[in-house]
Amino acid sequence: MLTRHSRLRNLAIGAAPVVALLAVACFAPLPFAVAQPGPTANVLGNDEGKPVITISGAPTRPTTGQLRMTTIVATGPNQDVGISDVVDGWFRTDRAVMPRGSVYPGGGSEKEISAHNQAQMKQSQDAASVAALGYLGLSPDKVKVELHLADVGGPSAGLLFTLGIIDKLNGNGSGEDLTGGRTIAGTGTISDSGDVGAVGGVALKTQAAARDGATVFLVPKAECSDAESELPKGLRLVPVTTLKGAVSALQALQKGDPVPSC
Repeated sequence: MLTRHSRLRNLAIGAAPVVALLAVACFAPLPFAVAQPGPTANVLGNDEGKPVITISGAPTRPTTGQLRMTTIVATGPNQDVGISDVVDGWFRTDRAVMPRGSVYPGGGSEKEISAHNQAQMKQSQDAASVAALGYLGLSPDKVKVELHLADVGGPSAGLLFTLGIIDKLNGNGSGEDLTGGRTIAGTGTISDSGDVGAVGGVALKTQAAARDGATVFLVPKAECSDAESELPKGLRLVPVTTLKGAVSALQALQKGDPVPSC
């Protein structure tokens, strides 16, 4: 049988490895990234002194209102994230802790990841032009679209680029703005045929949208629950699955007709 002093001695010896492990955990980098709401950009406006959307080969129209694409910003692929960062992120609504692999799939250096994101952005811009011109029945051989947005990568601005092109060329189809003069924000990929795809970080993007004055947020329908999880007060979610559905929803908003909701 152990005496009281020997038990204390054994407890102390047994606790030492636990304390050491906790100390290591507190200071060791963890395989996570911490994300937060990023900047938004009005695709109907300018970026770095240049129009985000430039169209040649067809007449364009002046627009009011805004179509704001949304972003998140995350710790870099080589940036250390400690346990204090993770705990802080779990208890804040304006932070999200995600596996690093989900933010930077495939790994690679920062330069390689940046190149990959820029390639995705270029592909998204090309698809937006094809989808918008196809929706309007215009020939891409005659109408040329140039998209400019610096320091943003990835494919998630595709839907907003597409709606911006349509607004500049055709408005709502009845001579008025597609936005109805509102500040509309959103996210979603776009395919050449006009299908809207899911993206990540929707709950953080709704916060960025509300911060920058949006009252309506277009969200891929599959991500409704994520968008609702931290939805800012006064921001209306409109789920979409196709470009046609997104345009129809914005037209219905102007008319006061029923609009889909999450």
